Amino acid sequence: MKFVDEYRNASEVQRIADVIHRVATQPWTMMEICGGQTHAIARFGLEELLPPGIELVHGPGCPVCVTPIEKIDLAVEIALLPNTIVCSYGDMLRVPGSRKDLLSAKSEGARVQAVYSPLDAVKLAEDNPDRQVVFFAVGFETTAPANALAVYTAKQRGLKNFSVLMAHVLVPPAMEALLSAPDNRVQAFLAAGHVCTIMGLSEYEVLVDRYRIPVVVTGFEPVDILLGVLGCLRQLEEGRAELENAYERVVQPEGNETARRMMYEVFAVGDREWRGMGVIPLSGLQLNEAYAEFDAESRFTLSERCEPLPTPCIAGQILRGLKKPHECPVFGTNCNPEHPLGAPMVSSEGACAAYYSYRRVSP
Repeated sequence: MKFVDEYRNASEVQRIADVIHRVATQPWTMMEICGGQTHAIARFGLEELLPPGIELVHGPGCPVCVTPIEKIDLAVEIALLPNTIVCSYGDMLRVPGSRKDLLSAKSEGARVQAVYSPLDAVKLAEDNPDRQVVFFAVGFETTAPANALAVYTAKQRGLKNFSVLMAHVLVPPAMEALLSAPDNRVQAFLAAGHVCTIMGLSEYEVLVDRYRIPVVVTGFEPVDILLGVLGCLRQLEEGRAELENAYERVVQPEGNETARRMMYEVFAVGDREWRGMGVIPLSGLQLNEAYAEFDAESRFTLSERCEPLPTPCIAGQILRGLKKPHECPVFGTNCNPEHPLGAPMVSSEGACAAYYSYRRVSP
């Protein structure tokens, strides 16, 4: 399918929606795999533009949301130790662990700090040589190069008081885990354009071939997302399963070789636990042997695993695309952005936070 320039103008939203209505002849279920896309879908009411039966479900597209409780607990315990500073991006500080989040630890006297860049954490370590500075490294492939650069820089500068708590996850293995699950509902994917900007397209070709499922790479504006829906829909209606790039103005097939080179200078691929999904093989990044000295988990050990308190939150089902946020019994009442019970209500890219901001009423 050729994605022509005439569709790029935002005024074309209704025109694309009209084409979608003409193409659709039966129900289909598609999943966007990026929280930024989920946010745009809710904010601009894109689901309301689709024909009945064409459903968008929201996947584990928020790396903050899929960070396991044990990682949060370890970060909290490190922060409460004397002479430590734990820093990360702002959303990460509010994700609940088994008993508390990092901001709660800060209220108890821990040194917890939000940063805008992982290099800010390196600077913090330089400015505080008497403290151990731990950067809570989360994200998809998009933030991995910058986080790798921070570790690389710390090694080049000989910093002994800097380490990273790794919670990086990779998108294609999660897509495969969803597709291979017995309760899978997904018939096509809208792939995250920013991930593909770094990684290119080759990993998605494997999924298309193995599972015979359409994958369309999309951006984050309403026109981009609707073009992705249209691309998936045409394939499904025609019985095709192909990889298409509807974000050609940004995504190149080969991705960003320089960024990947930095990633794999510092990181290696390994198994990773995802909140709500369990351990997914080869779905995370960890420090490779040459940079193992910067692994916070080798410097600090969690004293005892705490079982999370029982909660009616259904975040796991939401992250797997089995339920929508408004189907949770505590959505918008006991669980809200001020008092979140689950991670998807914390991050601005979480599905529950997006629905709370823009879609309080069930569709």
